[in-house]
Amino acid sequence: MTSMEDTANTAIRHIAVLGFEKRFVPSQHYWQDLSEKVVYRRFTEIYEFHKMLKEMFPIEAGDINPESRVIPHLQAPRWFDGQRAAENRQGALSEYLHALLGLPVKISRCPHVLSFFRVRPDDLKLPTDSQAKKPETYLIPKDGQGSAAHITGPLILQSYRAIATYEKSSPSEMAVATGDVVDVVEKSESGWWFCQTKATRGWVPASFLEPLDSPDEAEDPEPNYAGEPYVVIKGYAAVEEDEVSLSEGDAIEVIHKLLDGWWVVRKEDATGYFPSMYLQKAGQAPAPAPRPGRVRGAPPRRSTIRNAQSIHQRSRKRLSQEAYRRNSVRFLQQRRRPGPGGPAPGPAPSARSPQQAAPQTPPRPKPQPAVPPRPSAELILHRCSESTKRKLAPAT
Repeated sequence: MTSMEDTANTAIRHIAVLGFEKRFVPSQHYWQDLSEKVVYRRFTEIYEFHKMLKEMFPIEAGDINPESRVIPHLQAPRWFDGQRAAENRQGALSEYLHALLGLPVKISRCPHVLSFFRVRPDDLKLPTDSQAKKPETYLIPKDGQGSAAHITGPLILQSYRAIATYEKSSPSEMAVATGDVVDVVEKSESGWWFCQTKATRGWVPASFLEPLDSPDEAEDPEPNYAGEPYVVIKGYAAVEEDEVSLSEGDAIEVIHKLLDGWWVVRKEDATGYFPSMYLQKAGQAPAPAPRPGRVRGAPPRRSTIRNAQSIHQRSRKRLSQEAYRRNSVRFLQQRRRPGPGGPAPGPAPSARSPQQAAPQTPPRPKPQPAVPPRPSAELILHRCSESTKRKLAPAT
């Protein structure tokens, strides 16, 4: 933003948003004053400044009477807004700042406003890599209805290492080189993981990443030979021997969901790997078509990666398709075989998933931190200064 400061009266006379810049240290947005010094402020900082301003002036914020509000509104930030949200936010932020300077002098020239827009030492010299902290992520419930008490964080992200070089094929992806260490923000069932480094972020195939402590993925679930019904929404022709070819509309059963996005599916007695992003749970409404530029194909499989270099001496533990078929056929035979004088027996104990074997216990409610109640209008008036009470006396 451009700002002019009157040294005699110590007031900001003009603010205008010039644009935004994608940064990790210290900010994603920037402003400039007439001395050509760059001032960095995170949008989260602006929102905290806005909340503090409302606490300092409760009458003008509408806490006592909503009709008396003069402080402009500012939408709260959300986790990972992205570049498009930053672009759309510029207009609202410009209106907010313009309205801010139009407020009464006691607000627009208060020390809180002046100090927030004053040039800081960190604005003149960016911190070095040794001073930068490891990224922390704060997650907000996806339904958007949670309050500040429901925000989880800071959440330390899991670090993974790239076993081979990956060149991105779309703007939403991120290229990695062999040995690069990335922080994983989101693990999608499609096999595409959203990762970030200090300089960039984007989607990376999970098959190109390995945990730092073990070659095995600890979050991979156990096979469920009872199967879950799914429908093929996009056909795929098998390329490797252990894959299966399916057509759009085929009904199948998923018996093993792997995090690399290639699930083991069963059709009749045949099993094989199939891209999870081409499947949809039976009975669900069709998903909306993705926007142009966000369409990604099935991620590559680990077995097709050339020159993969792992730091672990042993390889991943994976069942062969022969083992999947054998266990699946045995399970289906047990399910079809009628018991003596009774209905068909249920799944064998060894084939049941942990959720089926464990007794169902009601989930315990998640403890919530105590939130102090909002003070009443009478209490706010009681704590106001005598000058404020005199101003409110005629209205009451």
